[in-house]
Order: sequence, then structure tokens, then C-alpha cells
Amino acid sequence: MARATTAKRRTGGLLENVKTIVYAGLIAVGIRTIAFEPFNIPSGSMIPTLLVGDYLFVSKYSYGYSRFSMPFSPPLFDGRIFGRLPNRGDVAVFKYPRDTSVDYIKRIIGLPGDRIQVTAGQLYINKVLVPRTLIGDYVADDNGMRMLAKEYQETLPNGVKHDILKATDDGEANNTPEYVVPPDHVFAMGDNRDNSQDSRFMNAVGFVPVENLVGRAEFIFLSVDGTAPFWQVWEWPFEIRWSRLFSGIT
Repeated sequence: MARATTAKRRTGGLLENVKTIVYAGLIAVGIRTIAFEPFNIPSGSMIPTLLVGDYLFVSKYSYGYSRFSMPFSPPLFDGRIFGRLPNRGDVAVFKYPRDTSVDYIKRIIGLPGDRIQVTAGQLYINKVLVPRTLIGDYVADDNGMRMLAKEYQETLPNGVKHDILKATDDGEANNTPEYVVPPDHVFAMGDNRDNSQDSRFMNAVGFVPVENLVGRAEFIFLSVDGTAPFWQVWEWPFEIRWSRLFSGIT
């Protein structure tokens, strides 16, 4: 009898552990779906706002919920529930229109009906020049590639101020046709203006469907520069950019 009781207790304990793991998994999926999801930055298209090696949380509720809010993007419904448009200037994660398994992060520059154009490196929204103020020189490091650029503060029509990088005012990305943002779409651009594949390139990103929005970038919870090999564990604390931890994203 004692052996049978002990075996039953072991079985019951195992079931309780399994239930705890399942519940924890469901809670984690629920938080990821309706509240916050972590992302990391693999490229330099959003320098100086976001650096390669930044880890950030994105609020899933900011623009409502679409099928892309859920893990694996199941096609349960179309459009958005409790949806609203981003504010101009939001830094947002969205599903790449040509391959929705890929996440992009850019700044929302244009809303439905807006006219967006870049001429000689200067941004125009609805035919009005977006003013920028020179801050100074900036040395950007994008996955080991260094570039010298000018850093500007740009002021969008709604008063949102953010920094951008400009290495040149020439080239295709700096001289575009006028784009009219269609209904239910937004126009997204990287802050590293000369090194960003974004809505300026219609054969690449193009206009972003509102349905593809995943959420708004809120704050950085970790940032590492990745200069040391992974196996050099003793170097990990020195790779952390401590000043960027828990900083808000604007």
C-alpha cells in the first residue's frame, strides 16, 4: 500500500508540474498576443534612434489586433479589431508586405491620403517641406561597416521631433516621385535615410497595409554591441550599452 501511495504521489506531482508549465505557456502566449512582444534590431536602418543589438518591447494593443498579432499569424479574420491608425512619427513593427514571415521596424511618416515625396534629400509631406536642423557629424556602425553621416533633427507636421542620418542628398532614395498613400495603408521610412529599404521603394516595401502593423515600439530593455565572440562569457557585461537600458523610443 505504501508503494502504491508513493507512486500515486509521484504521478500527481508530475501532472501538477505539467499543468504549471502549460499554464505558464498560455499566459506567455496571451501576454505576447495582447500586450507586449520582444524584438531585436539586426540592421542599422533606424540609426540613430535604434542601434544594431537593441532589444525592445512593442505594445501589441496600440493599433488594435489583426491576425498578425498572434503567433504564426493564423488566418482567423481579416482587418483589425479595436483598430486605430498610428500617429505620425510612431516607430512601428510591421510584417513585410512581400513576405509576412519577416518583421520590419520603421518610422510611420505618411497616413492614408498623404502625399509623400523626397527631393534633394529633403522630405515633403503634402507638398510642405519638413524642416530639419543640423546637429552635427555622426559616425554610424552598421554590423561592422562604418559610415560618416550628418545627424539632423526633423520636425514632422504634428510636432513630433526625431533624429535622422543623412550621408548624401543624391541618389534614388533622395529623389523620388510623389507618392499618394492609399486607404488602409501607411508610408514608412527608416531614420538612417540613405541606408533603409522602406516605402520609398515600391518594388521592395512599398505602402504598408494597416493590417500588417504588429505594434508600436515602446522602450529598449537590453542593448549589446556584440564586439566580443559569443564564447567569451567574461566580456558580456562590457558589451552591454548600459545607458540605453529602459530608455523610451521616440
